[in-house]
Amino acid sequence: MKAVFFETHGELDVLRYGTVADPVAAAGQAVVRVKACALNYLDIWVRRGWPGLKLEMPHWCGADVAGEICELGPGVAGWAVGQRVVIDPGISRLEDEFTRRGEASVSPGYHVLGEHSRGGAAEYVAVPAANLAAMPAGLDFAAAAAPLLVSLTAWRMLIQRAGLKPAETVLVVGAGGGVNSMAIQIAKLAGATVLVVTGSAEKSVKARELGADMVIDRSQTDWPREVLKLTGKRGVDVVVDNVGRATLTGSMQAVARGGRIVIVGNTSGPRAEIDIRFIFGKQISLIGSTMGSHQDFHVVTNLLWKQKLKPVIDCVVPLSDGIEAYRRMEAGEHFGKILLQP
Repeated sequence: MKAVFFETHGELDVLRYGTVADPVAAAGQAVVRVKACALNYLDIWVRRGWPGLKLEMPHWCGADVAGEICELGPGVAGWAVGQRVVIDPGISRLEDEFTRRGEASVSPGYHVLGEHSRGGAAEYVAVPAANLAAMPAGLDFAAAAAPLLVSLTAWRMLIQRAGLKPAETVLVVGAGGGVNSMAIQIAKLAGATVLVVTGSAEKSVKARELGADMVIDRSQTDWPREVLKLTGKRGVDVVVDNVGRATLTGSMQAVARGGRIVIVGNTSGPRAEIDIRFIFGKQISLIGSTMGSHQDFHVVTNLLWKQKLKPVIDCVVPLSDGIEAYRRMEAGEHFGKILLQP
């Protein structure tokens, strides 16, 4: 089969488009013919690698997959070849104290499709049958794949971890990425007032289209001060900051006393210098979050299928153009999800 893969960690120049071995369905698994796969910034970190990450090479990423079942492994029941499905990208590999209390993504045995195992940036992918979910017959594959990981991540981050309540205020730092575009929608669905920091006039318009109540173009103003101005110097209850090093100080300035900052990524780099006086002086909570449980996945897909949340798609390109698609994402030229179609 064809895939967009790498054989050694590195920058964009290590990516290749070519032929790799077809997957085989082991016991309890299904092989899915990929009809659409969305890119995530996670793919960049996996390609670059980090200490302790050990992958079977060649490796290909891709956590968000919609497609059709083409093979069922031994012991799989309740599914049929040809069924249209999406895949829960969070794979639980063991049972422990965390999975028993419904916190699978906290478990050290929690893996992400495309990160720890080969993903959907290929023509076929093998996954545990427990991770399959049926998709509506009339839904486009790209629309089904685009919001999966980011909706799951944003839902857990805001609802489960931050405990977002109606009438609270939420600041989303950055609007172009997939998690943040879904965070805007989920915060509005929860009854919050949403402020968004964007990097351009074009992205400001798109953030408003997603439901943002107030938009701040950081290229035109000092955004932490503008947040305080817009909130009567109070600040916001919750900040979504997935940028990291470049914005965390600003987020601590913009958050209200007793507020929460939720973090699920670090697109500007993983190491940030923190003035801890903000933390104890304002009694700020820094909250980490990653992915979500199978139950969270079924909650968000139900919302998606009912169109209470909508996918945000930047573009859909052939799998053969996958290297250019990764370049576009890495350059930050997109708004919403970039999808590959074999």
